[in-house]
Amino acid sequence: MQAKFERLYDNAVSACGRASLYGRTVITLGTATCGRAAGALETLQAFKDALDRTDIDATIIEVGCRGYCYAEPIAVISKPGLPPICYGYVTPGVAERLVSDFIVGGDPCLEFALGALEENDQIPAIFDQPRFRYELRNLLRNCGDIDPNDIEQYIANGGYGALAKALYMEPQSIIGEIGRSGLRGLGGAGFPAAEKWQLCRDTESDIRYVICNADEGDPGAFMDRTILESDPHSVIEGMAIAACAVGSTKGYVYVREEYPLAVKRIENAIEHARGKGLLGSDIFGSGFTFDIEVFQGAGAFVCGEATALIASLEGKRGWPRPRPPRTAVRGLWDKPTIINNVKTLAYVSLIIERGAVWFSDTGTGGSKGTAVFALAGKVRNTGLTEVPMGTTLRRIIYDIGGGIPNGRKFKAVQIGGPSGGCLPERLLDLPVDFDSLEHAGGMMGSGGMVVLDEDNCMVETARYFLDFTRNESCGKCTFCRLGTAQMLDILDDITKGKGRSDDMKLIEELANDIKEGSLCGLGQSAPNPILTTLRYFKEEYEAHIIEKRCPARVCPELTATYIVPEKCERSCDACVGTCPTEAIFTGKSGIKVIDQEKCVKCDTCIAACPPQYKAIIKISPLSELPQSEPRPAAKGSHVC
Repeated sequence: MQAKFERLYDNAVSACGRASLYGRTVITLGTATCGRAAGALETLQAFKDALDRTDIDATIIEVGCRGYCYAEPIAVISKPGLPPICYGYVTPGVAERLVSDFIVGGDPCLEFALGALEENDQIPAIFDQPRFRYELRNLLRNCGDIDPNDIEQYIANGGYGALAKALYMEPQSIIGEIGRSGLRGLGGAGFPAAEKWQLCRDTESDIRYVICNADEGDPGAFMDRTILESDPHSVIEGMAIAACAVGSTKGYVYVREEYPLAVKRIENAIEHARGKGLLGSDIFGSGFTFDIEVFQGAGAFVCGEATALIASLEGKRGWPRPRPPRTAVRGLWDKPTIINNVKTLAYVSLIIERGAVWFSDTGTGGSKGTAVFALAGKVRNTGLTEVPMGTTLRRIIYDIGGGIPNGRKFKAVQIGGPSGGCLPERLLDLPVDFDSLEHAGGMMGSGGMVVLDEDNCMVETARYFLDFTRNESCGKCTFCRLGTAQMLDILDDITKGKGRSDDMKLIEELANDIKEGSLCGLGQSAPNPILTTLRYFKEEYEAHIIEKRCPARVCPELTATYIVPEKCERSCDACVGTCPTEAIFTGKSGIKVIDQEKCVKCDTCIAACPPQYKAIIKISPLSELPQSEPRPAAKGSHVC
């Protein structure tokens, strides 16, 4: 087995070496979903067109996402004699400049550079930036560096070496190594991976299954998608090792249909692995057989729950079922089944390769290793970051995320997906791990992290996420089906100024009942945004209910858009031209006035008002609104 792997590795290194011969310039461009959304495919074509006009011998390689999604499209140019240089915001025009001025002319165009990827004396290194002092890229180690469609590049970077090693080991030794590492499920629940594997192996059965849960349905979360698009072989290798440990011959990757690029790349990776003899019969001549199939889910959020996922995979409605028995005992087609998240499985090969001690040396007492977070919302550097467990929220949001843009003040972070908790500014120094977040009322979840600033209303935020989970409820449980709908009705009333004095007590009681009475994780965690906002932002609920006021000036029925007469420039018609409902007109004094009955609170006028005037504001409560003058009559009409 070892000899076969060594030949595979040598051939891969040789193949990758031929792709980057000495003297050739290599351009890597991120074409994962985030890059494509920013125009990476157009940039790719611009690079090709510009190179066609030169006699430069250069290679362009499409890679995955580096995690710096805020700077996409991202290109790295490796030119002989210089360190690789990473460039951000590479539009087609910038691509042409890089070819003409750098690749042909020799000017590295540092005005477009994020930094060099190696320490050197010529060009500032990207690793000198604050975020790189705190990141630890284990799961993301290959993302943005290798071509996900080229298995040779994965193997040349040590890929499938852990599988070759695992095939030498006894299955119990593999489970023991995973157990000693302290690896917990990184999809949200944090259940110890080794316990699940041991239970599956100990259950008497002629057939066992391994399932990768890639049904990532959280708004603002894209970690699993990125790994599947950027480093799919790490997941395949982890699944094969898990199968070796529990005695499985068949695996499934359950991925949502809304991830077409992830589906394409994981299917392509599986086909290439089969072609190399890394999947299928007699892997590495060991007698071990294992193969993988991709199953595309319809996109129901509840199918991220293990038993609902299995029902969907079996062709049934995605409804959860009571546990026990656990899926490790009775899962897919009533056979023992282990279901692990993308990130959990991607970590398996690293633990087998480097050892349990290597993994457990990072993190906290009860949460080992690293965590990958998707930073979204009101933060400068949106994208992915991987940090050791126990890193504080402040470090992630400010040192890595760059803080809050536009000079606004941080208010809260919603962590753990739509069912996660909203944590206030005073908890910014909270270490991020399974136990600390649970104590604070939040949850690790899948790793989504939405940053909110002073312009966000916490009541509306709770209402928004509850609306999502209510819509995604499968409807099987009475508490979840009816309770979330009842809570949503109450929150709707509060945001419309119709709240009553006992509403806060009522929704808290409902929330706790739903947590206790729901069957699966969706219903059990759906009340988290309400409970944490009540716990940490009670004053905002009181303002809405008692004062009929939205402190953040967000809730439409409690706010009004108003033009300050002293600041309005009479000759400016910017707001008039942009109002979609024609609610703005010119009064008798030449000052613009907003017809409040026609105003739909879209804020386009606020955006259109020239910054030197800042004449349009939002006010709350409505009692602050001065008496508006009547709209002038149309030509030819009569006014009483």
